[in-house]
Amino acid sequence: MNSDDILKRNNVSVIGSGEKTLLLAHGFGCDQNMWRFLTPLLIDNFRIVLFDYVGSGKSDVKAFDAQQYLHLDSYAQNVIDVCEALELKDVTLVGHSVSSMIGLIASIKAPHLFARIVMVCPSPSFLNAPPDYFGGFERADLEELIDLMDKNYIGWANYLAPLVMGSVNGEGMISELSGSFCSTDPVIAKSFAKATFFSDCRHLLPLAQHPTLVFQSSQDALAAVSVGEFVAKTIPQAGMLTIDAEGHCLHMTHPHELAPPLTDFAMDRR
Repeated sequence: MNSDDILKRNNVSVIGSGEKTLLLAHGFGCDQNMWRFLTPLLIDNFRIVLFDYVGSGKSDVKAFDAQQYLHLDSYAQNVIDVCEALELKDVTLVGHSVSSMIGLIASIKAPHLFARIVMVCPSPSFLNAPPDYFGGFERADLEELIDLMDKNYIGWANYLAPLVMGSVNGEGMISELSGSFCSTDPVIAKSFAKATFFSDCRHLLPLAQHPTLVFQSSQDALAAVSVGEFVAKTIPQAGMLTIDAEGHCLHMTHPHELAPPLTDFAMDRR
């Protein structure tokens, strides 16, 4: 696949003209539009690359293969493909939720493309693995959530959206997220959901080769503070910043709190 085909397949857009490049990678059930609250605060300092994973947003849905995209490696290949198509280097990848781990995988596979990693509300595994790790969910709970997608897709979206966004962050944002879930083809959404909720990337954290900044929400129903602490402690060159907030989408609900430290980190300001 040539560069133009990749840029079209992943609906790639580039804004800003800074010397340093940010690659913004959206989370499950979302698309690049979810970054619109944060990008105005970054555009003066960076070249910003936005894209949609295959199957999400305005990507080429015909390129989606349900079996292939059951694994996060295929989403990581999307990230690598976009970087190579644009001939990027020294990229700071900003990944929301599952894209934190997708970005980690991409950075391990192709370390030469990246300089730094930013993780917004990451979780290396949503599953509890007592006594050493508590991701927040039992397997039966997550399997029930996946089953609900088949039985009542709209109900599933309306249940998950306030859990992800945080109930205090307004009906508008909750409705937008629910609408984003609903606008995704159910077959594609289910495949991405399985890849998101049943992956275990804990073993990859020590393999991270780049400085990493973890943004953690103080009240996150999907990834507790202890999960963020686990990520920051296990990645060799990582630090964590906790934002006083509710919800799993800090880039949407608290962009003004994220932008300054993100800028300092990406600019390598000591």
